[in-house]
Amino acid sequence: MADTSDIPPVTSGPRVPPARRWLPLDGWALIGLIIAGLVILPIATVFWLALFPAENIWPHMIATTLPRYLKNSILMMTGVGVLAGCIGTLTAWMVVMYRFPGRNVLQWALLLPLSLPAYIAAFAVVDFLEYAGPLQTWLRDVFGWATPRDYMFPEIRSRGIAILVLASALYPYVYFLTRSVFRTQSGAAIEVARALGCGPIGSFLRVGLPLARPAIAASVAIVMMETLNEFGAMEFFAVQTLTTGIFSVWLDGNNAGGAAQLACVILVFVMVLVVLEKSSRRRLKFHETARNMRPPQPLVLSKVAGLITFVFCIVPILTGFVLPMAILLDHAFGHLELWADADLWRATLRTITLAGIAAILTVAAGVLLVFSVRLMRNGFMKRLLPVATIGYAAPGAVLGLGILYPFAALDHTLADIILWVTGFDPGLLLVGSMGAVILAYCVRFFAISVGTIDAAFTKISPSLGMASRSLGKTPRQTLAKLYTPLIKGSIATAGLLIFVDAAKELPATLLLYSQNTLATTVYAKASLEDIEGAASAALVIVLISLVAVAIVSIANRD
Repeated sequence: MADTSDIPPVTSGPRVPPARRWLPLDGWALIGLIIAGLVILPIATVFWLALFPAENIWPHMIATTLPRYLKNSILMMTGVGVLAGCIGTLTAWMVVMYRFPGRNVLQWALLLPLSLPAYIAAFAVVDFLEYAGPLQTWLRDVFGWATPRDYMFPEIRSRGIAILVLASALYPYVYFLTRSVFRTQSGAAIEVARALGCGPIGSFLRVGLPLARPAIAASVAIVMMETLNEFGAMEFFAVQTLTTGIFSVWLDGNNAGGAAQLACVILVFVMVLVVLEKSSRRRLKFHETARNMRPPQPLVLSKVAGLITFVFCIVPILTGFVLPMAILLDHAFGHLELWADADLWRATLRTITLAGIAAILTVAAGVLLVFSVRLMRNGFMKRLLPVATIGYAAPGAVLGLGILYPFAALDHTLADIILWVTGFDPGLLLVGSMGAVILAYCVRFFAISVGTIDAAFTKISPSLGMASRSLGKTPRQTLAKLYTPLIKGSIATAGLLIFVDAAKELPATLLLYSQNTLATTVYAKASLEDIEGAASAALVIVLISLVAVAIVSIANRD
């Protein structure tokens, strides 16, 4: 027998699994991280400026202007949110649950105010209602009044009128989401409520409203965030809010740190709204079995009830779209020479160029980020996806502040390098350029791209991707040849929506772009009381926006 005494015994120890790579840093992961980093950069910059201001005017603002900004912001958000929520919810219930004359037209017409930016509606309404406007002039001529002391008329540039105008412009957010819920909820629940003796009001309060509460909470939160973001209308109505305060402190007071501190207050408001919206529907879970899923059958109203319902539904359309459009059309086509202004068409070309590039880049970045998250199946990347969409909740003024300073620092560095190498001082190359404002648009509307693309990806069977990999296709080939053709409809929809929103964006464009666009042209002329000069540019914006509204209406019609 062989001697085995010199051979060391084989010992069995615990099996050590291979180290798990928490974040695989391949090309797709790096793409996702770079995109998310660019989106998060402006928000991080705002917090940095607020924490380390060059001059801390926070105590001064607390003692002087901040209480006024907070009061007006809270009152405007609450007033617009409640009024828009009531209008949108009630009109959605009526067009879904009842049949009355004009119902088919009203279903899509109630979305029309969404095509009219709030600041344009504000300019038009103030022009119509102010002392020198058509309405008060007509009243003085008819009744023989000579001075404002002869009659009582509400103050036009006030908080109350601003709430009415903004609610008329923003209620379609609530209407669109709640109508979708009412159309898809079970008709059996409504029929049971009616069988138990609930009338129209009881059915709405006890069945319809609770079922639609999550959609109402989400849409009202969007309305309140849009109200907080609004700058042009607030300034025109002389309502000082946190957003107008950013412009005042930064541009008039030349204090970026103070503006950043106000921006952080806005971000706190936004986060509170998001938390409240999520907590309000945390415990609300409704489930329907396939057997009970039957859409509600609309009831036919009597002539009187149908007429009352029609009038109720058409009033928001008249105040939110027809009246402002009539005023704009009267000014625009009453001065046809304005349409020959070369500046108008240059601004139109710039707007289309900026919005088009932003839409293409934002959609492309959304596709790459969503695909990288799904490809990596990594916990960190999945948590990064919702964080990267925070820009949509941040107002344009906040993003403008957060983008300008990194761009300015990069601009000065590039200028110093060029000066050191060539001896030529090129000046500022990035600040005020297309690149800065396009980045702001991409960050602001990145959530639209991610949400639309991610929803499209969820409808594709994972087995298709597995089959592509089993055939030896690379991830790039799989994305280009498999996924992109399947989601091209969603890509087109997201691109169009981003294009329209970018064309309407005012605060970020004012802060970051040195040349005129349609939005800044409207603002500049209307702020000088030149409504005639602003009308043509405003109409071009509305026509662009109507395309998106038409697509949304067609895609969601009965």
